[in-house]
Formats: sequence, structure tokens, C-alpha cells
Amino acid sequence: MPPALIQFLGSLVAILALAGVAWWLKLGPEPRLADEDAARRAADEAISGFEPVAIGLDRSGRGALMRDAAGRILLLRPHGVHFAGRLLPREARARLEGDELEIDPGERRYGKARLVLEDASAWASAIEAVRI
Repeated sequence: MPPALIQFLGSLVAILALAGVAWWLKLGPEPRLADEDAARRAADEAISGFEPVAIGLDRSGRGALMRDAAGRILLLRPHGVHFAGRLLPREARARLEGDELEIDPGERRYGKARLVLEDASAWASAIEAVRI
């Protein structure tokens, strides 16, 4: 066997092994919310029984804000290949930066999120009203 063929086959085996490890670890692209139904499912996974009456979906599907009938606001953002959700506490802050809404839930471990929403100013007002 020619050395170039051995090198090629060795490289091919290594690439397939790495792909297999990535698949086994469930590594992959950042998740996306395709529509409001996907956001509802992700919200229910994060907070069982959360039933939104209003949904602000990020234009690229990178997250969402949702409000329920009680006025609670849930922030969904990517965490690995899934979505993590947090109910926004009184300490939460929202700030408009151009067409983006930056949401700081006040929880250092969860971190800030940036969403591009159709009605970003209305959501910023709703988040600020949680403090009242």
C-alpha cells in the first residue's frame, strides 16, 4: 500500500471517530426556535405548566420572552443544545440598544441575553414594570 493511501485512510478514520464522539456527546449547533409553538414547548420544558399569553420571539430564533396571565415574564435563551428558561425577578433590567433588547435577569450564572424583537420597547416596559 502506498504511504499516501495509508495516511488518507488514517485521517478518514480519525475524522469519523471525532464525528462519532461529537454525536455521542450530543454536541451540535445552537438551538433555534422556529415558531411560537416551539417556544411554547421550550417554555414548558423550562417551567412545567407555564402557559404564555404573549410571546416575543427573537427574529433569528435565538430566544424568546413570554408573559403568562399572572404577569410573570419568562426569558428563554440557548444553553448548549437546549433552551434554559428563567422567570424574571424584580431585579431584572431591560435596555434597548438599537434594535436589540438586552435583558439582565439579575442572576450572574444565567447571564444576560440579547434579543431582536418586533415590539422590543413594549417588552422593555413590561420587564421594568415587574419591579412595581
